[in-house]
Amino acid sequence: MQAIRILVGSVYGGALMSARAVEKTLTPLGYRVTVLEEPQLSDITDNNDALLVCTSTTGQGELPSNILQFYVDLRDQLPQQPGRPFGSIVLGDSSYGDTFCGAGELIEEALYETSARKVGDTLRIDAMETMAPEIEAAEWAQEWVKQLKTHT
Repeated sequence: MQAIRILVGSVYGGALMSARAVEKTLTPLGYRVTVLEEPQLSDITDNNDALLVCTSTTGQGELPSNILQFYVDLRDQLPQQPGRPFGSIVLGDSSYGDTFCGAGELIEEALYETSARKVGDTLRIDAMETMAPEIEAAEWAQEWVKQLKTHT
């Protein structure tokens, strides 16, 4: 059974709801999914589970407060994660222009610096177009785990 840790960054609950939908979708498929609502650096340094970032974007492309310390610690300490697979689901609002889904770009860049390996394309969910991000996230996750299997 493959394990997946979902690192959640959420302000109003959309990203958390999406992460829970992914968990409900993947668990019956045989995955051991852990949803981390207050991710800490130790959540990724004591295991080799695949990572899935599920975060909203606040303000001008910033990270929600519940994932900010994880990001700061990741950038400061850069614990090497060579080849560790990760994926990203990012919620944002395209009316913000260039900063649309900026939080996901920040986390991805930090994970790249640890030598983690991105699997699949980032799912960017636009609040201007999608009223039920959890449905889109769950559907995307089913395809993402297929790619995950071929890269592990």
